[in-house]
Amino acid sequence: MGKYSAFILCDGEPPTESLFHTYNNLCDVCIATDGAALTALRYGITPDVVIGDMDSFVPPAGYLGNIITDPDQNSNDLEKALAYAVKKGIEDAVVLGATGKRLDHTLKNLSVYRQFKPRFKKLIFEDDYVKIILLPRVYAGQVETSKTTISLFPLSGEVTGVTTTGLKYGLNNEDLINGVRDGSSNETTGTHFEIKHSSGDLLLFQPQRHKGSKFLEKESNT
Repeated sequence: MGKYSAFILCDGEPPTESLFHTYNNLCDVCIATDGAALTALRYGITPDVVIGDMDSFVPPAGYLGNIITDPDQNSNDLEKALAYAVKKGIEDAVVLGATGKRLDHTLKNLSVYRQFKPRFKKLIFEDDYVKIILLPRVYAGQVETSKTTISLFPLSGEVTGVTTTGLKYGLNNEDLINGVRDGSSNETTGTHFEIKHSSGDLLLFQPQRHKGSKFLEKESNT
């Protein structure tokens, strides 16, 4: 039923051509949201699907790609792309270009991430600086070197019972609350770390290695 993995290209800050092609080669399907199709074409790739309200993409003459026009203004283009992926049976997806440019669009896309995460086996955001993961209750992470800077952010406003191991500034069953306390600019003490939390939606920002090699590998989390 449909393809297994997809990368979705949004019309925020474009990824570098290298990162774009990394995921174009790793994933089965390329889905571009509206004007992001222009980035894909500039990088020499015709997306498998272009979806959105089509206010930013005018197909060039002779364009033969699949275009899905959805004028619904109650959902943004990322929502439309993720809903399409779910309908096609896609289980793993990485989203590029969801950050940068307009801050309101970035925040909306993070909200959409929270909405759709339960409908995928794996769903992550990436750009050329960090990968963004909405963490499960228990997450085992890995980095290439110690003293790697990572950040935590309570997307739901409050996240309770956060406990960490392998981080310089450890947390022991503590809460993170927007405007009160967050977990930005922490640091790993080795190459492995673990984060647990009891309730709420917790984002991890981890430096990007520009390889994408771990995307389709099984993660040690629950």
